[in-house]
Order: sequence, then structure tokens, then C-alpha cells
Amino acid sequence: MTDRHRGHRPLQRALIITADDFGLDPRVNEAVEQAHLHGVLTAASLMVAAPAARDAVERARRLPDLRVGLHLVLADGASILPHSAIPALVDAEGRFGGNMVRDGFRFFFLRHVREQLALEIRAQFDAFAKTGLPLDHVNTHKHFHLHPTVLSLILDIGREYGMKAVRLPFESHAPFWLRPWMARVRARLDRAGVAHNDYVVGIASTGQMDEAAMLDALASLPDGVGEIYCHPASADGGALTPAMHAYRHADELAALLSPRVAEAIAAAGATRGGFADVFAERVQAS
Repeated sequence: MTDRHRGHRPLQRALIITADDFGLDPRVNEAVEQAHLHGVLTAASLMVAAPAARDAVERARRLPDLRVGLHLVLADGASILPHSAIPALVDAEGRFGGNMVRDGFRFFFLRHVREQLALEIRAQFDAFAKTGLPLDHVNTHKHFHLHPTVLSLILDIGREYGMKAVRLPFESHAPFWLRPWMARVRARLDRAGVAHNDYVVGIASTGQMDEAAMLDALASLPDGVGEIYCHPASADGGALTPAMHAYRHADELAALLSPRVAEAIAAAGATRGGFADVFAERVQAS
């Protein structure tokens, strides 16, 4: 049964507006704080092993209404555990590679790789728990939790850390061939009793969620719980990482601060919050 059949249906139209990569760089952290205090941002997803994670946590502690979740990094980023503990996963500098297809096969077929993956996922949950911040949600860098092995480990380990919500990275206009897989992920979350959004906005426009893209999305919001996610940062410098060379971080921050975007959210009748707010009845009952 889904929440709708259990009587825990959330608000008819709700929006969770999330900044990913919280902790990656002080420029990201500054943008998150500005967009939450002066704009429409309601949530942020923390990279616990990233260079500016401590600064992100300090800022989050000053922002009690900002809902913070765990942005698990299992590709193209830093691990919590050292190379000596997870040599099948990271290089000598403790960084995951970017070949997700290869790693996906290894996660599925190689037991020793799965065991190390479980160690790292647990370590990232543990690092988040040590911040003392309430765990609003969990998602993964580059949506790696769409991999069945990764999702299984997250569901098993996350339960021990009070995980109550996970991002479902499904865009309403996703291609037909992707829909059966998303339905399987949705069903697994429902069976596990884990709350999730109904759809996201941000995959097709990753790094390009400027004011025009936000307004376009807000003009045709489906019913249900939507999550708009983005990658804002202040404009002091170039690309945050080589993979982000085309990202327009400052434009995304401007969109989150835009009065026109705030007015469009109000006009859409969408209530803003984090997962804990949108699914408050469910979270309290669990």
C-alpha cells in the first residue's frame, strides 16, 4: 500500500526546493544560506566528506528551518573512509571514479565490492548523524540509488539512522523506457515505508535551473509532492569541479532569490517545505 491508501496523503500540491552539493565549496554554502534566508530554498543535501562540509554544518545549525539531508557520494567525489578500508572503491587519494556503468556492474556482481560499499554508506550515514542535524532526507550524487544494490544498502542501513524519506528522481516528462524502472524504485520505497516525492524538476536542466527554467516548471506543476533541485553557488570563481564546467551556479542562485519565482510558487498554490514538513503526519506516526 502507498501513503495514499494508508491515509497519510500529503498536501495536494507541495514543493521541496533543494540545493544539492551542500559542503562542496564555501561558495555553495554561502548560496544555500542566502537562498534560504532571502529566497525560496527549503532544503539542502549535505556531502559529508566534501572539503567545506564543516562550514556547511555550522551554517545549517544557524538555520533551524533549513531541512538538511544526506547527499551520499559513491561516484565522482570524496569518500569518508580511507583507501586502505575500501580499496575496491576509491583511488589512493580516496576519490570515487566517474565510470558509473563499470562500478554498477561491480556493485552487483562482486561480493567484496558490495561489502566495501556497505562500509562506506554506513560511514557517511554515521558522519551525518555526528553533525547532530535532523536527517530530513537521503539522495545520492548523480542519482546512484537507482542502482538496485545501492538502494538495498541505503534502505537497510538508513533504517538504523532514522531515515524517513528518499528522493525519487523521476521527472514527469521522463522517457517511456525509464518509467517501468522508476515504478520499481517507487514500489520498493513504498514497501519499505519510506516517504518520497512524486516527481522532480531539475534532471533535464541540471546546472541550468535559472529563472526562466524555474518559471516554466512552476507554470505547469502536477499535483502531488514535487522536488525542484538545483546547484547554486556564489559567483566568485570558475567551475566548482571539472564536471561542472557548464553549470550556471550564479544564475541558479539568482532564480532562488527571484521575487518572480516566489510569486509563481504562491500562484501555483504550492506549499513549500522539506520532506519532514510535507510528510509531517507520516513522520510523526512512524
